[in-house]
Amino acid sequence: MQKYQAKIDLALFIPVVGLMLGVTLMTVILPLNEPDPRAAYTSWGIALLMLLSTIFCAQCFLATHYLIDGKALIVHAGPLYKNRKIDIASIRKITKTRTFISAPAPSLDRLEIFYNKFDSIVISPKDKTAFITDLLKLNPAIEVA
Repeated sequence: MQKYQAKIDLALFIPVVGLMLGVTLMTVILPLNEPDPRAAYTSWGIALLMLLSTIFCAQCFLATHYLIDGKALIVHAGPLYKNRKIDIASIRKITKTRTFISAPAPSLDRLEIFYNKFDSIVISPKDKTAFITDLLKLNPAIEVA
């Protein structure tokens, strides 16, 4: 089993997590000046919800990885994308892309993998060359564009 960490673009990570932390900080500061106790409790609840959302988002960035296990490519991206398996024999083509579509790829330096007849997935392994080489060893018919 070969594990490939995902490449993380700070240009994506810092704005997303920074914005969420900024909003969380604002929701913490607001209840400190709130004279009404019920409004303060509501503000603290929103702050807690924002903090949990920020942790969830950061974990989606940091927990993304890809495994080549036997004859399967396994994509794991936090709690949203748990162990999606793709049969390596079904992979037809790999292309480089910089698409903005939502994907288990915390970087804009991405690969799009086409498999089966109409399926594709966008990922961003840190070491793309080794990743593609290992896939080609298992399926030399993959077209790399």
